Amino acid sequence: MHHVYLLRSISAPEQRYTGCTSDLKARLAAHNRGESRHTAKYLPWQIEAYLAFQSVTSAQSFEKYLKTGSGQAFANKRFWSKDHA
Repeated sequence: MHHVYLLRSISAPEQRYTGCTSDLKARLAAHNRGESRHTAKYLPWQIEAYLAFQSVTSAQSFEKYLKTGSGQAFANKRFWSKDHA
């Protein structure tokens, strides 16, 4: 399975990150070890939501969509919890 995941920084809840991986547990651990330059500044991270896809192509396409303006609006409405807004 391939996952598209949405992370929220615990230390700075307004910070969010969207990514794609085939090993969600290992990828979250890598983010929390500071191995991604995009997320290292706002450690630690927690998973806000994730979706599983059979196809890596489908997962990558959905991740790309979530990073567009309309995809961000969709994610804001459907995935991001309101208690951190």
